[in-house]
Amino acid sequence: MPALLELGHVGLSYHTLSGEIQALSQISFSVQEGEFVSLVGPSGCGKSTVLNLIAGLLIPEQGQITMQGLPREHSVLSVGYMLQKDHLLEWRTIYKNVLLGLEIRRELTAEKLAYVNQLLSDYGLDKFRSAHPSELSGGMRQRAALIRTLALKPELLLLDEPFSALDSQTRLSVSDDIGRILHQEKKTAILVTHDISEAISMADRVIILSPRPAIIRKIVPICFDLENRTPMASRNAPEFKSYFNLIWKELNHDV
Repeated sequence: MPALLELGHVGLSYHTLSGEIQALSQISFSVQEGEFVSLVGPSGCGKSTVLNLIAGLLIPEQGQITMQGLPREHSVLSVGYMLQKDHLLEWRTIYKNVLLGLEIRRELTAEKLAYVNQLLSDYGLDKFRSAHPSELSGGMRQRAALIRTLALKPELLLLDEPFSALDSQTRLSVSDDIGRILHQEKKTAILVTHDISEAISMADRVIILSPRPAIIRKIVPICFDLENRTPMASRNAPEFKSYFNLIWKELNHDV
């Protein structure tokens, strides 16, 4: 059975008036169904560019991206994209915000509305469905943004530093919440983050990119001896420090 997602020798350059800037070179990795993968690397190395290529917002100049064995442009795989900012619309209630994607797609069916209601109830936002975004904490806003994305039932979820705007305490709490939500919903996900601890605690594998033009420096499988693994439990596991030191050394290889 083919991987849910596979990048084979993908390369991309940005073309500007001042010349060509090579962003990615020979990027190859695959993601299996139900797997959570983290992408880490120096600032500006092209982590978000990788997500944009997977989402189809950019087209690779070299190599190929396949989904379930089909070229990206022929795939019907549903992809959800959660950005750094929640982009909730202030004039809409939380309930109306989480329905936005379904409205745009004209998919406001009874089944999907029931699913949204279940998500709001399961993840602590049901009491705030009539509130507006400014009335919610940063963490609650991010949960609302996630529910808006999950409402479309994506088979692959792309997360581009979704916790970066939060303070450190809220970030820990929300990453733990969202990690558990994605595990419960059995979602395949790719997380871009600068936070090594976050990458390790949430992922099954961590892919380390080099400075631009980015190549894959190393892929680190993450395995904790935990009966019920959560991001918070992973941070307290004895293996966590070893993974952190390994990834830190790889990221600082050229320093």
